[in-house]
Amino acid sequence: MTSSCPTAPPAPPSDSATSLTLFPTPRQFLCQPSTMPAYHSIFLEDRDVPVIGNFPILPLRTRTRGPAYTLPALPPNTPDVDVTPENESYDCVDEILSLFRANVLFRNFEINGPADRMLIYGTLFVSECLGKVKPTMNAREAEKALINAALESFAVPGDVSFPLNQAFEPPRDRQDAESLRAYISQVRQEIAVRLHARLYPGGEGPSKFWLSFTKRKFMGKSL
Repeated sequence: MTSSCPTAPPAPPSDSATSLTLFPTPRQFLCQPSTMPAYHSIFLEDRDVPVIGNFPILPLRTRTRGPAYTLPALPPNTPDVDVTPENESYDCVDEILSLFRANVLFRNFEINGPADRMLIYGTLFVSECLGKVKPTMNAREAEKALINAALESFAVPGDVSFPLNQAFEPPRDRQDAESLRAYISQVRQEIAVRLHARLYPGGEGPSKFWLSFTKRKFMGKSL
């Protein structure tokens, strides 16, 4: 396929009325059509997920306090990397990390619903995190760098400095904006913790394979 994007599931109702488009087409794109599709979120199937603007507030498996609904913890001695989509504890952070190395290679992404926005944001944040980890860092140094990246000031949809405002709706009021910021902070912290485990399996690393994606820019963008 060279001139049009691949067939994809219908967009959820929450997206069908949006006027935020980057191209004059019924669907939303963040880059030009490509020859093959990127991977989309399996959470598009969950039509009852609450949103702020059009950003989904998906459940998380986390110990970090915040507005997210908390999924059950994993059984003892079960690594995050082994969690499959069939597991009741599988969440959007698992998906972001499992799809990162495939999706980061793409320069276009068709948004089929709110859950895809989470995938986009998470993928860009993983790229940001990888840029904080140097090949010479030990596990403790990298952990500190990743947590600092998660906790530092960041823009949310609607902020002037947010790079994806063309496809992300702003919160309707200040209270929603604060809730969205708190939720995204939870997501960022979970990504930092679980990415660290992948970069330093068994405490050894960092993984050269993961760091090989440091210079890749999903859709040519960054947070």
